[in-house]
Amino acid sequence: MSCVFCAVGAGEEPAHVVLADDAFVAFLDRRPVFKGHVLLVPRQHVVTLPDLPAALRDGFLGAAQRLASAAVAGLGAQGSFVAVNNTVSQSVAHLHLHVVPRTKGDGLRGFFWPRTTYADDTEAGEYAARLRSALEAGPGSVPTADLE
Repeated sequence: MSCVFCAVGAGEEPAHVVLADDAFVAFLDRRPVFKGHVLLVPRQHVVTLPDLPAALRDGFLGAAQRLASAAVAGLGAQGSFVAVNNTVSQSVAHLHLHVVPRTKGDGLRGFFWPRTTYADDTEAGEYAARLRSALEAGPGSVPTADLE
């Protein structure tokens, strides 16, 4: 059985990539809680957080921090929800960290996550580009207007 996240990491499965280096790739979730919802995965096949090799831990958390900052700077979010499921509720058996842009009053309550869709591939590409731009600008960049 092949792993869709390994395929994304290898460039064999299309995705709206927002961050990529030798060890990790981050891309838009195809069924986002809110637009701009990103998944961060190690390129190496790892199933759960406890399985993540020690050599990858700092890089994984560092990438998560950068993505959380990009949600604010690139999408105008007020903050983010960052989460990892281990086995239970893990829809793909490959470690993935969710970074969900949040704004007060956005309707997210507890763990009952509504799902949304992008209008089309172009809109998804625009969200990915905004996040990439914020990542390139680095920490402390000025937030941009909300996308609607």
